[in-house]
Amino acid sequence: MGVTPLASPELDEQIDVAASPMQPWEVVVWNDPVNLMSYVVRVFRTYFGYTTEHATQLMLAVHHDGHAIVATGPRETMEAHAQAMHDYGLWATVRKAST
Repeated sequence: MGVTPLASPELDEQIDVAASPMQPWEVVVWNDPVNLMSYVVRVFRTYFGYTTEHATQLMLAVHHDGHAIVATGPRETMEAHAQAMHDYGLWATVRKAST
């Protein structure tokens, strides 16, 4: 004896992913009194694969401006990058990118 459902509704749902675009997020590395500038450049080169020139520009922004945006992308990825910066001993936070 089989059980027959009382109703078998047809779902006609569509999700419009274009209606809610992904908000980009940023990883911000902050200046600290502990890490050497050469170490920060090495971290940016090693972890992100940046060129020496780009890593140096970011490090100088951290040093002179107090912070630099080192990566932009989906939130989960940026949180992983921030955790990696913490693992290297750098101060980093994640924030929504300004539009």
